Amino acid sequence: MKRGLFLPPFDDLADARVLAGLAVEAEAAGWDGVFLWDHVLRPEPTRPVADPWIAMAAMAMPTERIRLGAMVTPIVRRRPHKLAREIATLDHLSGGRVTVGLGLGVDTSRELSAFGEITDLYERGDALDEGMALLRELLSGNEVDHRGTYFTAEHVRLVPGSVQRPCPPMWMATRSMNRRPLRRAASAEGLFPIEVSPDQVAEMLSVIAAERGTLDGFDVVALGSSGWSEGEWAAVGATWWFGDLQPGATAADVRALIATI
Repeated sequence: MKRGLFLPPFDDLADARVLAGLAVEAEAAGWDGVFLWDHVLRPEPTRPVADPWIAMAAMAMPTERIRLGAMVTPIVRRRPHKLAREIATLDHLSGGRVTVGLGLGVDTSRELSAFGEITDLYERGDALDEGMALLRELLSGNEVDHRGTYFTAEHVRLVPGSVQRPCPPMWMATRSMNRRPLRRAASAEGLFPIEVSPDQVAEMLSVIAAERGTLDGFDVVALGSSGWSEGEWAAVGATWWFGDLQPGATAADVRALIATI
């Protein structure tokens, strides 16, 4: 399995310069990727939060090999055309090293409701489906004409498109065996399972394999904090092992984790 760091860009790690330095150290140590949480608000207690996309730009500049991504970005608090510009710019800056994590988002810190975003679970799913398809089109560099329920792109062409063709790989977050999120994941290039066991992921992958016809080239993330071993995750098809830390982690904590590879 490939190995990635999964870091919350809060508190001490809200400094993009610190994250850039840690990314350099991780790359030198042999890690394959550095991924960041994507949040805008952590109010209990109120704490510093870095924008992951700007932080990833800082991380891309001094590195050459590691993959970079936000896990996960909720389309309901973004606009696909703005996100497409950010993804394409970062993909060019990094030389094609971006992975796009997408999901419904959560409102546990009021980062949806506090800003008037969609909170209904099913409506968020509808917006995610529409936004994900539109995002792919916008990243292609081709002309797009889209008039949907949530988003509009009238006869536009965003250039340059992404370096990775037809677009950077997308990993979908899911917490359940519900058919809809699994069908959504099957249309993507990877699965980011949250708060589920290896056995449950094995069930998810059986559904996804039936939808896709194959799991070739399909990535599956396992979190080190899950409580199950790397071997147990590998046995059910995980392709990435994330060493992850919780809010409050310091640069020293990250360096200690880097040294475990």
